[in-house]
Amino acid sequence: MKFIRNLLALIGLVSLLGAGYAYVRLAPALAEFDSEFPRVYGQLAQRLLETGDPGVAMMWAVEVDEGLTPEDVIESLKSLATSRNFLFVGESPFYKQIKAITGEDYRYVNFLSFCDAKVGKIMLEYRDQYSGFMPCRIALVENKQGRLWLYSMNLELMIHGGKALPPEMKESAQRVSKTIQEIMEGAAKGEF
Repeated sequence: MKFIRNLLALIGLVSLLGAGYAYVRLAPALAEFDSEFPRVYGQLAQRLLETGDPGVAMMWAVEVDEGLTPEDVIESLKSLATSRNFLFVGESPFYKQIKAITGEDYRYVNFLSFCDAKVGKIMLEYRDQYSGFMPCRIALVENKQGRLWLYSMNLELMIHGGKALPPEMKESAQRVSKTIQEIMEGAAKGEF
């Protein structure tokens, strides 16, 4: 019994020392992080645990109302984007590319790109690697059951997942994030 008690005491001491060391090492770096980073990583971890898939955990998904065609959704996306000063800058009909390569029909998958050039400039002035987030893409996908879905990257990790962004950039990125979500939700209902 004495041995087990001493072993547990030793494990407790090592754990305490490890936690203290981690705090001393991490506290200065974490002090510079965005105040929302615990919430964002908590939500990411929860989605990851639910799905077991990091790709699913990092995406927004909105199911399109039944009866809407891909053309309806695309027109709605473009209209809603324009009304929010968000430019439609291109599309890549993936299903057509698959057919051209394989000769076989493929379910509807189309990538639509949108941009706010002013925000893009702010991001690039901050860090060149942020070009990977541009332009903002929304995928219109017919799932294997024949239902249409809209998908886009959740920008919360970029906005809140590390060191706090400069105020102007953070505000602009939050506006873009909100705009993407609004146009996805509206287009899924066929709004204009």
